[in-house]
Amino acid sequence: MKKLFTLSMLAVAALTGANAADFPIKDKPVTIVVPFTAGGPTDRVARDLAEALRKPLGANVVVENVAGAGGTIGANKVAKAPQDGHTLLLHHIGMATSPALYRKMPYNTMDDFEYLGLINEVPMTLIGRPTLPATNFKELQAWIAQNKGTVNLGNAGLGAASHLCGLLFQSALKVDMTTVPYKGTAPAMNDLMGGQIDLLCDQTTNTTSQIEGKTVKAFAVTSMKRLSTPALKNLPTLDESGLKGFEVTIWHGLYAPKGTPADVTAKINKALKVALKDPEFIKKQQGLGAVVVTDKRVEPAEHKKFVASEIAKWGPVIQAAGVYAD
Repeated sequence: MKKLFTLSMLAVAALTGANAADFPIKDKPVTIVVPFTAGGPTDRVARDLAEALRKPLGANVVVENVAGAGGTIGANKVAKAPQDGHTLLLHHIGMATSPALYRKMPYNTMDDFEYLGLINEVPMTLIGRPTLPATNFKELQAWIAQNKGTVNLGNAGLGAASHLCGLLFQSALKVDMTTVPYKGTAPAMNDLMGGQIDLLCDQTTNTTSQIEGKTVKAFAVTSMKRLSTPALKNLPTLDESGLKGFEVTIWHGLYAPKGTPADVTAKINKALKVALKDPEFIKKQQGLGAVVVTDKRVEPAEHKKFVASEIAKWGPVIQAAGVYAD
């Protein structure tokens, strides 16, 4: 019986084609799939992480952008990928909100992935077109009230972080705005800078350079405390600006296809922990207003538990807003 069990385990290993001894496969890159367009905030986190992972993982790490359907196309590609550790997913809070946003999902968030660890948490900023007459949040509120029905609020698409922040912002103000969805953050930002839309609520990883360059107007951050990042330290929080309790923090996590051997995922998790302590990676994230995770959520089991709690948190919010996609 013991011999039969051993043979069965060898058969499984042969099917998956991977174990820690031969992972990573020589001359084969590890691909991090980003389920959004290049140039966006999640893409930037992925490229910084790829660089920090190369040495501890002992492999070339590349980023592939597979955008569409609020991140579900890219996530599904990884869910269906070979279980050899060479195809990973880097996804944000959309991992937890997609189950409520989409009536039909091509994968099961909790069952079709191996959870590898949380990476960072990113506050968001409320920004406006450079020609907006308001210069602070109080003036912005007055301007929105005066222009009810005509204010345009952009987002990077259904289920994107900017979309979720926008939903909460409208709910907090008790004002409906015309939402303008884009296929990614980059085109939304371009139209904001060009004055085609009025407002955008997006991650600091994508807005800090524009705020520094004064190509957009910044009004507030979505964290409960002010940020220490030089370009953002003078921005008030929405909570202190009158929207009590308003907080949106976007997190990013790393995943592998379900069935990836445990010794392979353990090796990736070990490399991830090293990468998250890389001084250059930390410096880059801090410069963008992001906080690198150092708590127990870097462990796979705690990461999965955290995502489950986020699904429970965001599901009712999305359902109350009545936003769904087929």
